[in-house]
Formats: sequence, structure tokens, C-alpha cells
Amino acid sequence: MVREAFREGILPGFAAFWKRTRGREVRFEESYNGSGAQSRAIASGFDADVAVLSLEGDIDRLVKEGLVDRDWRSGRSGGLISRSLVVIGVRAGNPKRIGDWEDLTRPGLNVLYPDPKTSGGARWNINAIYGARLLEDPKRPDPEAAREFLARVQANVVNMDASGRQSMATFERGTGDAVVTYENELLLQRKATGGEAPYVVPPATLLIEGPAAIVETSVKRHGNREVAAAFLDYLRSDEAQRILAEYGFRPLDSRLEPPGRVPLPPRLFTMKDLGGWKRINKDVYDPGGVWDSLFTRAKGPKS
Repeated sequence: MVREAFREGILPGFAAFWKRTRGREVRFEESYNGSGAQSRAIASGFDADVAVLSLEGDIDRLVKEGLVDRDWRSGRSGGLISRSLVVIGVRAGNPKRIGDWEDLTRPGLNVLYPDPKTSGGARWNINAIYGARLLEDPKRPDPEAAREFLARVQANVVNMDASGRQSMATFERGTGDAVVTYENELLLQRKATGGEAPYVVPPATLLIEGPAAIVETSVKRHGNREVAAAFLDYLRSDEAQRILAEYGFRPLDSRLEPPGRVPLPPRLFTMKDLGGWKRINKDVYDPGGVWDSLFTRAKGPKS
């Protein structure tokens, strides 16, 4: 989901910055793929100096392989370079009057989101649905209610593509009444087509946080640590954050938020509020967890 933002804005912007500040040219080689697939490829030897991924766990895989430093989260940004929201894309005029996650459980409503086995974006989407019900009373998390609610939404899912981009393409072709996706994906569609790409921000939803890290083994081999580190710093600069905002992302610093953007919802939560990725992967996506139980009827672990 960063392809257009990087190719059209970030990379030219950094090239100009590097020329202006160092007097040197910089050449990029790009690769765009699903976060998990990209992480596995790098772990298997694919050449990359900077990894920009969707999931914290995909960078942690590279840490375990000795490719990324364990302190990659250090610094004020916590290793992040972008933010977004999980939202509900709807048809023009919102004919089904969708306003919250509960509406996705209505009989006869057709819902789309990608497969969490292949898509990092899907996990953000599902975590938002599951988390909104889990944290309905933040002082008393209710995993059983969250499990039941996710099951009711899943019962209305009519298509699960391999990636978030494919899921959006299916929705654009006319399938489904609603698509659960990243806000920036819908805003990018508006930017590209000049169309409406209407969407709803549920009152309780998940803040998507996109990480990035230097692949240490690669920069040592290439001897380009200086430029790789400068690029990572640039991604967090005001200039780059404004570029990302132009492509639908939420800047790390709220003061850079573009005028007219939909306000943040009243019950915005993060992965930390859900117990972190390790906890959610265990409770939801690992064998015997909530997601597995939706298809195998196996009883998942209780929190």
C-alpha cells in the first residue's frame, strides 16, 4: 500500500534531499509485495537495505535471523514511519446505512476483507473488529464476546483475497456491500481517480502503525549504511510525513495532518491496548486460536 507514495513522492523527495545536502545522486531498487512474503524473502536472502513492512512481527522475523538489530524500535517513533486507520469502505451514498462494525453482522450484508493467512493488512482489519468488541469496556476485556462478534462478521464475508489491494479491486468491480480496509487505501483511490471512494470510520477502531528498519547485513555488504540511515531518518521527517499524508496516511505528528481529514474516532486503540502482537497472534491466529476456531470449530485458548 506504500507503492504509489514511495514511487511518486518519497523516493524522488529523498533523491532531491540527498543531492541538495550531500551533492550526490542516489539510485533506488524497489520491491513491493505482501509484508509477510517480503519478510520471508529477505530472511531467505533477498537483497534489501531498508525493510518497510506492515507488521511488527515481520521485522521481528528478521531480528531472529540476525539481519536487523534488536533495538530497531529505539528512538521517539518506536520504529514506525506511518500510521493509518482501519475503516469500512461503502458504496456511493452508503445505501446500506453502515455506520459501525455491528452493521457488518446484519443478515444479507456482503462483506469483503483479505485472508489473514496471506495478508498483513487482513490482520490489522480483523484485529480492529475483534478489538472493538474486546475493549468495549476497557476495564473488563471480554474475549468470548469478541470471538462471537468476529464470527458473526465472518459469516457475512463473501470473498477473501490474498491481499488488501486485491480485496479493494474486487470491491471496485462491484462485489460486496462493504470492504474492511486501510483508510489510506481509499484515500489513494480518491487521489488516483478523482472519485469519491466513500468510507466510514467506526467509533472504535484500530490505529495502524507501519514499521521500517535497516537490514544490517545488507548495508554492511553494500557499504551504504550512511545513505540507508539517512533514508530511514528522512521517512520520519516533516517533509516525508507530509508526502505520506498526501497519499492518505496519517502523519506521526498530528500537527502535520492535512486540513479536512476525518477526525480520529473517540475510541481509537492500538496493538498495545490489545496486549501486543505476540498476544494477539497467540489468541487469534495461532493454531487453536479464535481465527482457527471459526473454521475448525476447535475451542481456542481463553485469555
